[in-house]
Formats: sequence, structure tokens, C-alpha cells
Amino acid sequence: MKSLRRFFERLFSSGTRQTQEERLREEIEEHIALQTAENLRAGLSPVEARRQAMLKFGGVEAMKQDYRAERGLPLIEDLLQDLRFALRLLRKSPGFTAVAVATLAIAIGANAVVFSVLNALILNPLHVPNAESLYAIQHGNEASLSQSYPDYLDLRNRNRTLEGLAAANGAIAGLDAGSNPSRVWVYEVSGNYFDVMGIQPYLGRLIHDSDEHGPNSAPYIVLSYAYWHNHFEDDRSVVGRVVQVNKHPFTIVGVAPPDFHGTLVFFNPDFYMPIVNAEQVEPQNHLNERGHRWVFMTLGHVKSGVTLAQAVADLNSIGSYLEKTYPKDDDKRSFTLARPSLYGDLLGKPMRAFMTGLMLLAGLILIAACANLGSLFAARAADRSREVALRLALGARRSRVLRQLFTEALMLSVMGGIVGICGSVVLLRGLSAWQPFARWPIYLAVNPDANVYGVAVLLTVASGFLFGAVPVRQVLHTDPYEIVKSGSLWKVGRRMPVRDLVLVVEIAICAVLVTSSLVAVRGVVRSMHSNFGFEPHNAMLADTDLSMAGHSGESVAEMQKRMIHALETIPAVKSVGLVDAAPLAAGGFTGALAFTDETTDLRPGNAAARAYMFSISPEYFDAAGTPLLSGRVFGWHDDKNSRPVAVVNQEFARMVFGSMAKAMGNYFKKRDGTRVQVVGIVGDGKYSSVTEAPQPAMFVPILQSPSSQTYLVVRSSRDAGQLIAAIRDTVRGLDAGLPLYVEPWSQALDAPLFGPRMATLSLGVLGAMGAMLSITGIFGMAAYAVSKRLRELGIRMALGAQRKEVLQAALGRALKLLSFGSAAGLLLGILASRVLASIVYQATSRDPLVLTGTLLTMALLGLIATWIPAQRALSVDPAILLREE
Repeated sequence: MKSLRRFFERLFSSGTRQTQEERLREEIEEHIALQTAENLRAGLSPVEARRQAMLKFGGVEAMKQDYRAERGLPLIEDLLQDLRFALRLLRKSPGFTAVAVATLAIAIGANAVVFSVLNALILNPLHVPNAESLYAIQHGNEASLSQSYPDYLDLRNRNRTLEGLAAANGAIAGLDAGSNPSRVWVYEVSGNYFDVMGIQPYLGRLIHDSDEHGPNSAPYIVLSYAYWHNHFEDDRSVVGRVVQVNKHPFTIVGVAPPDFHGTLVFFNPDFYMPIVNAEQVEPQNHLNERGHRWVFMTLGHVKSGVTLAQAVADLNSIGSYLEKTYPKDDDKRSFTLARPSLYGDLLGKPMRAFMTGLMLLAGLILIAACANLGSLFAARAADRSREVALRLALGARRSRVLRQLFTEALMLSVMGGIVGICGSVVLLRGLSAWQPFARWPIYLAVNPDANVYGVAVLLTVASGFLFGAVPVRQVLHTDPYEIVKSGSLWKVGRRMPVRDLVLVVEIAICAVLVTSSLVAVRGVVRSMHSNFGFEPHNAMLADTDLSMAGHSGESVAEMQKRMIHALETIPAVKSVGLVDAAPLAAGGFTGALAFTDETTDLRPGNAAARAYMFSISPEYFDAAGTPLLSGRVFGWHDDKNSRPVAVVNQEFARMVFGSMAKAMGNYFKKRDGTRVQVVGIVGDGKYSSVTEAPQPAMFVPILQSPSSQTYLVVRSSRDAGQLIAAIRDTVRGLDAGLPLYVEPWSQALDAPLFGPRMATLSLGVLGAMGAMLSITGIFGMAAYAVSKRLRELGIRMALGAQRKEVLQAALGRALKLLSFGSAAGLLLGILASRVLASIVYQATSRDPLVLTGTLLTMALLGLIATWIPAQRALSVDPAILLREE
């Protein structure tokens, strides 16, 4: 307690320093005056009496220092003094201050933004209790989390290493709460889903195991907080209300908490419903079909004390049981565990690689910014060499001088950090509120949390110490007497290996970013002009599911025909086709196993191909702009009463039949043993991703493989706005209660192209930052070299040196470093393009345009950075310069 009281007394005395100093001065003067008076009485002269009194008292300044150390807090006082001095210096150099603050703000802000996205998507994606032990079951031979419902039940009931196993599936439904029916996104979940996740309701209750008593036994829904807030206006009386979901009555039993958005990090459903009632939302009932893997993901917590290897071994033992018990449906079953937030390794693996690379590049940009500021700070210290030398000559400790330099550096870093953090917060909040696709409930919740702020503060402090430490060596080895005579803090030699290396690394980083940006841009351009297997331009997609309006059975096909014929009557419409899942636009696709006609054992492992399967109307290929390479298209006579037929793509023909010629007119078998005849062949296309390798696909008549999911392809050159209104009016005239979403097919490609475009934008922004830092780095080195060698350059010109020789002497080192850094960065950029290839379609750095563009960009940066120093070097007047010297 005494120590604490003494500390506060000192702190208080530090706050009243002026009063204490005045009192101390008065006490010292009074003591000296008393001693002087005594000396006068002893017969000394006034001057001698004063001198003797001073000698007897001792050093006045030393006494003051001892008193201040005893009564105050010297460290705090010195720190305040350093802060005031640093602030005065920065005010005197507004240009330097502005450049330094802006550079740090950009670098720290970029790191804060990238880390926030990394934190939201990779490090802490799901807001559920014990998220670190939550894993999804992934197939061992493919990056897929889907399971059949019977397999899910076996995995749930037979495993011994997971604390419960939940299932979830996404779907679209029509919700009618009493007004106009709307199209909503649904999470179909198992009864134990919320219990396994450890989620508590915000309002009412959630869905539990006790609600399930067989198919269609639990007509309950739980609203998401966002949907309840936006569509029910926070009405608490909504609990217990009965609404219509696809014309089936469901009771709202509760509202989920605000921070829970499901278990797919970027997908926010509108409500949750029991998976046992999926038949009332999905067009077909697959609950008992073991061979149909329609459940989107299964996930649970690994038990405490159980390792991942033990859990995987336990699951694989269940896989072996399934293989033996159900060989026809579960052939070669093996499992592994993956994080569910980015759908296992399908999205997680490329996203982790990309975000790690992006974070590394952002960190390198910060290092480059610190290197630039370090050079500027060292040059600034050199300009203040006489001041530093005088302070040292007058007795100042070197540690005191260094502390003042570090204070100035930290003040700059704090100012830059504050600006960068504020800018990143604004940007991140905008990203969190942004919905990139109106059709999909995709949100990127990247609001900064304590981790982000902590990293930003750490980077801010570290940056100050990093670039503030650059002039330390020079200050520690400074001879103040030599400085006073020469006027320079250090001599510029021929070699500065550390600084040169830093600048080469900085230029290489810029070259990597420029190369990666150009690779990504070229990939996106290729993806927009590549062959998708259809023509998205001048084509409109009208998406609906007829089950949302209560259509089922034979009425589905009848309604689909009526819609096609009605839309064909719209003026300027050339053709109308129908497909159950539009390529590159639909969220889910039907997969089908294809066997050769000779295969009798129809287990999955014996399949010749796992192909996409599309149910289409006869007019689809014409409306979609898909060319028929050989054979014929379907007709409305290809129905359930006729022979099963299919049109396949080239990859399907190659994998199943060996060639196109062998495929035409021949048969293949489906999983149920049905023999299907190939009546036509179309070109390969892109179906679920623009980066996918050629995939087999089959197209079957909609009447032979009916589906209530309906994408109407309307080809017309009419104005998009007018055509959308006409399509909606026409369909509303057929069924006013049918939710419909209409958009251009080219706009629907925004979703599959979102990743490549964001990668391109991110790399472009970082590339621009790297370019700015490279310019300042090269400019700083060239300008400083010219400044320190002006006398030498003047002598060279006086002796008859040519302009080319002067430029080579002044800028040769900077241009050599630019060449070395550019070459190293180009090589690293070529390696980085392998990561980009998994995100951006046909991303390759071997493109001549990419190589040429990188070289031209780096040359242009070098020209811009050295232009002013070159002009200064060439404008040297030897006579004036030598006369001044």
C-alpha cells in the first residue's frame, strides 16, 4: 500500500511540474541567499560571498535532477517530452508525415481486411459452442459431404466417436404467410441438429428428436433471426402461427439466435424444417433410397479424448459394414473428416490456399512499406545529423536519442494504424452488408472482432519498431566530433547489401502481384469468352419449382407444356426450352451412374462414368444455343410409353463407349438396369464450375424423367427489362400463386465467376499497393543516391562525361536492383499461378501477353520512379556546385 501511495504521489507531482519547479527554485535561492548573508557577516565581499555559497551548496542542476527523480516519474516526463518534440518535428515536415501515414494506413488496413476475411472464413467461421471439435463426414475418394438418408442413420447410430451426428440439406420452397407467396431458402435438418450444434432459441423453441415420428410427421419450422426481423418485423406473436410451405401447413415454433446462420459459412437460410418432411418441399421422397445421396452434409462433434485418426477409423469400420451389407448401393465406402464451414475440401482446400497466399502477400506488403519508411527515416536521421551530433556532444545519452527516434516512429505508426483500422472497419462493414447475388442467400460476414483489432494493433506497434530500428546502427556508431566537421551521419559506401536486398524483395513482391493479377485477368477474360456448351447471351432464365404451387404428378408435365407454349407467344421470342437444372446457374445437379450395356453387376464401383443428368424439353438445345453434333433431338413423343433415349456429350461418349462413332445408336445402362439408347451427341460444356475439367453429361426427355424443378430458357433479342416483365405476367396468368425468379443467363453466371472475379480484384488491389511501394522504394534509393553524389556527378560532368554515363553512375544500382527483383518476382508469379488455377479458369502464366505485360509494367514503374532523380542528376551545373563546395 505504501508503494502504491508513493506511486500516485509521484504521478500527481508529475502533473503539477511547473508548481514543483518554482518551489524548488525558490528553496535553492533561499538557501544560497542565507549562506551568502552568513559569508557577508564573515567579512567577504558580495561577489566572493555568493561564489563561496554556491561552492558550498554544490551543483544546482544535479540537485534539481535528484529532486525530480525523487519527487516525480522521470520516464513519464521524458516520454511526454519526446512526444511533444516528435509532434513538432512531424508538423514541420507535413509531406513526409502525410506519405508515411498514408503508406502505413494502406499496408495496415490491407492486412486488417485480409486477416478479417481469413478469420471469418477459415479460423473462426461458425458461431457454435466448441466449434473446434465440429467436423463433417467426407467421402475418402472425393471432396463431397453428401450422404443418403439411410446411410446417415447408420453412421449416426453405429459410430462410437462422435457426440451425436446431425444432417442438413438445402432446398428452395414457396412460403405463404398470408400475403403474396415468396420464394425462400430452407435448411432441412435432422431432429438432433440444433442439439448437436448446442444452439439455444432466441424465441420459442427449436426442432428436437422428439418431433420426428416418421415421414411428414413434424410440420414445424424455425425462422432465422434475419428473416423474422425483415419479414415479420420482430413480431413475437409469430410463434404458433400456421403458414403454408409449398401449400402444406407448417407451424412456426421458434426463432434461431441472431449469430447462427447454419453450418455453411456464407449461406444464410431463411428458415429450418425437419428433414423427415422433405417430401413436402422436394419433388420426390428419397428418405428410404440408400443409393441416392441427397443429404447435403452430415456433421458432429468429435468426443473429448478421441483423436481424428481414431474417429476416421471408426467411420471406416462402418463403411466396411455398409459395403458388405449393401454392396449394390454402398460400394467402396471410405470416409474422412473435414471442416463443414466451406463444405469440406471442395471449397475449403482452394480457399485456404488462396487466403493463406493473400495473407502472405499482405504481410509482405507491410514489410515492404516498413522498408520504404525505414529508408526515408534513415535519410531523415542523416539530414538531422548535426542536431544528433550536438546532442551527443553536450552529454546526451545515445539511448536517449534512440528513444526519441523510436517515439517519432511509433507516433507515425499509431497515426497510420488508426487511419488504416478505421478504413478497414468501414470496408469490412460494407462487405458484410453486401449480397453479391440477389438470387442466392450469400453473405460474407466479415465484421471485425477482437482478434482482428488485436492483430491490427500488434502490426501497428511492430511496424513502428521495425522501421524505427533502421537508423539505430548509425546512431550507435556515430562520432559526434566527426559529424560536426563533416555534416553527415554516415558515409555512403559502394555496398549496402541489406538495404539492396530489402529493395529487391520489395520489387519481387510487386512483380509477383503484377504477374498474378495479369494471370487472373486473362483467366477471367477467357472464362467469359470460353465455350460453355451453351450461349448465355440473349437468353433469359425463368426459375421456379411447380411443387411450390402445389403441382404434383401428371399436372407438373401439363403445366410445363402450358408455360412453354404461353411464353412462345411473347413478341420477339425466338424459342423457349426447359431444363430441370440450368448449367452454371442451378444450385444442385442430378448425378447418375452410367454402365456399359455389357455390365451385369451394377454396383457403383463398376460404373463407366458418373455423369450429370439433365431433364429437358424438346426445344431446349435450340433455346440454349447448344449445337447438336450428330443424331437427333427429342420430341414430345419421347415419353414414358416410348423407348428410353438420351443425348450425351462427347466426354460421356468417350468414357462409356470409347468414341462418338461407337456411341450413336448404342445402349448404356442406368443404375436401376434401364437400357437407354443414345440418339444424339452434343459438345462438351461447363455444368457446375468454369474451372472443371470436361465432365460426362446426359440429357434425357422431361417426360421420361419428370421433375417439378423448372428452368425456362427464353431466347430473345428484346430489351431485358421488358422481357422479364412479360415473362412474369405470362406465368402469373397461368398460376398467380407460383413464385418465379427471372434473370438473364449471363447474369446467372455471376455466381460461378464470383470466386475468379474476387481473386482478380484482390490481386489487383494488392498489385496496385505493391506498385506504389516499389515506386517509392526505387525513388527513395535513387533520389538519396543522387543527393549524396551530387559533387561527384558535378566533377564527372566537368571532366566531360556524357549524359548516358552520368545517368549510369547515378541510377545504375537502382536499375540493376529493379531487373533482379523483376526477374525473381516473375519466376515466383509463375509458381503462384498454380494456386490460381484452382480458382480462376485457365489461369496460366505461360501466356505471352502475361509475360509481356509484366515486363512492360515493371519497366514503366522503373521509369516513373527514376524520372525525377534522373532529371536532377542531368540538371547539375558543375561550376555552381563546385563553387558551393
